[in-house]
Amino acid sequence: MPWNKLNYNQSADFFNSKQKEAAEYLKGPVLIAAGAGSGKTKTLTSRLIKLIESGIEPAKIVAVTFTNKAAKEMANRISNFKLQTPNLQLPFIGTLHSFGAGILKNEAESFDRNRNFSIFDADDSLRLIKKIIKTMNIDTEQMPAAAAQNKISWLKNELITPLQFKRQAENIFEQKTAAVFQRYETSLAQNNAFDFDDLIEKPVRLFKKNPEILQKYQNKWTHFLIDEYQDVNTSQYWLLKLLAQKHQNICAVGDDQQAIYKFRGADFRNFLNFEKDWPQAKVVLLEENYRSSANIIKAASAVISQNKFQKPKTLWTQNPDGDPLTIVKAGSDAEEAEWISNQIENGELRMENGNAAILYRTNAQSRLIEQALIEREIPYIIFGGIKFYERKEIKDIVAGLRYALNPKDEISMERIEKNFNKRVAATIMQNLPAMAQRENILELAGFIIETADYFNYLENNFKNFEERQENVRELIKAAAAFQNFKPPFGLQLFLEQSALAQAGDKQTGPAGQQVKLMTVHLAKGLEFDSVFIAGCDEGILPHHRSYGSQEDLEEERRLFYVAMTRAKKNLFLSFFKNPSRFLSEIPPELVKFENLAGGSDDFNNEENYIEYS
Repeated sequence: MPWNKLNYNQSADFFNSKQKEAAEYLKGPVLIAAGAGSGKTKTLTSRLIKLIESGIEPAKIVAVTFTNKAAKEMANRISNFKLQTPNLQLPFIGTLHSFGAGILKNEAESFDRNRNFSIFDADDSLRLIKKIIKTMNIDTEQMPAAAAQNKISWLKNELITPLQFKRQAENIFEQKTAAVFQRYETSLAQNNAFDFDDLIEKPVRLFKKNPEILQKYQNKWTHFLIDEYQDVNTSQYWLLKLLAQKHQNICAVGDDQQAIYKFRGADFRNFLNFEKDWPQAKVVLLEENYRSSANIIKAASAVISQNKFQKPKTLWTQNPDGDPLTIVKAGSDAEEAEWISNQIENGELRMENGNAAILYRTNAQSRLIEQALIEREIPYIIFGGIKFYERKEIKDIVAGLRYALNPKDEISMERIEKNFNKRVAATIMQNLPAMAQRENILELAGFIIETADYFNYLENNFKNFEERQENVRELIKAAAAFQNFKPPFGLQLFLEQSALAQAGDKQTGPAGQQVKLMTVHLAKGLEFDSVFIAGCDEGILPHHRSYGSQEDLEEERRLFYVAMTRAKKNLFLSFFKNPSRFLSEIPPELVKFENLAGGSDDFNNEENYIEYS
């Protein structure tokens, strides 16, 4: 039977035996280890309904997620459930941080604040830390504000106080960070504010210090349901453990094989240690996948089986085998982007409501893909992100290059004056127009970057500075294609191409026909008929920063697994230099290989990546 004639979505009112077991086991701790595409949200929501039907007061139930989107989805599902007593208070359904904020509204006085406190977001916190560093006369080169912010956030998530950190400080940076941390905490109180990390950390501190307050909340809530438990960090773990320990009615749902947020402080070992924390726990494995073809499931399972640190599951599906996975060897990243775009343009991958996605490890990879899509007038959207030429760091450098070619460009002049300090702005505007007549584009870009000390500027001002630096390097790479043209012709061609790219990417097309572009991290929780994973190269996926530890490398493998299991029907994996070791872990009988670059057809060779190990 043709694929599109089959229904691969599980019926809303159908439960398999494991889902039913998980939903109906209502007393005591439960761990639901839910494989990709196994219906975990439906199971969790059904369990919530079963609790209410069993007579548990809804007001005593807490259901927490990690995103507003997931909380809204659960709330929408529960709203369809008609309570026998319409006036009965509904359970708490929301994010863990909104849950913590609710506690702090009642307990703000314990932290010298009132219930009308502000919640500082990341930008607010960074501005406050910059102000403190300036007040303390600390050299920002020795202590970038963004680095201090990252460290303070990590310390709070690990429940380490400024005094504790000061005692264990091993170098000047840590000593100064401890001092800034202490001043930062005092300043938050003076502002009647909490930062985002406080919404979890402060209730934990309160509960550990005041057993009577903890007992009050333990009596208020008797049942806890936690989605994506593999993503909890230390402070979140303790908040849930402290509140649930009296009644032991805690249900954790998640998948350690999809734990990909270590960089946010998540510790998937909390998931693996659930049975140690709760010795009476019942464990239910949801292993039937309703999303993907059998070939995709077999391939993804073979890859993730290589990880040592996991709770093994045997993912399976009743779906047919479907097409083999396609692995493509391109001669360059540009050829890779061309091939992907050609597949979308000439194939049938957009016919089903445009349900195709292109996934990549880093945002910088989007430039060539966007360019290839624009050239073919294929509508696309950057999911959860910003298009390449609209990114702040790209616009800064391009503004300097535009001014170099055209000193009458007031818009570029205003950006230079706004985003660079006076000395840097003056140096750039005084020198660049003359340089543009004799220097190639790489010299011009290098002059802007060096004069502004731009990489250090990014590090000092942005938490995601490494990503932004990578974007600038990708811009330089794009400019390198024009370095051999006689000045200023190369600069003209480059700016023309980038302007056309920016104009071209304004086309949107019907919403349902847009190809979705996103990083693999942002793709978690989503699904698409067809998925392209670009840059399956050593150094990209797995990322070169993971080579230092087995733990980091295993997270990269989980990231690859997440990318693979987003695909329902068609999965395309491409590389252009050294094939990712993960490709060699896919059983060859599940793969169709295309070689665009010539040379050896063997991508399944350990020698391809041995130098990176």
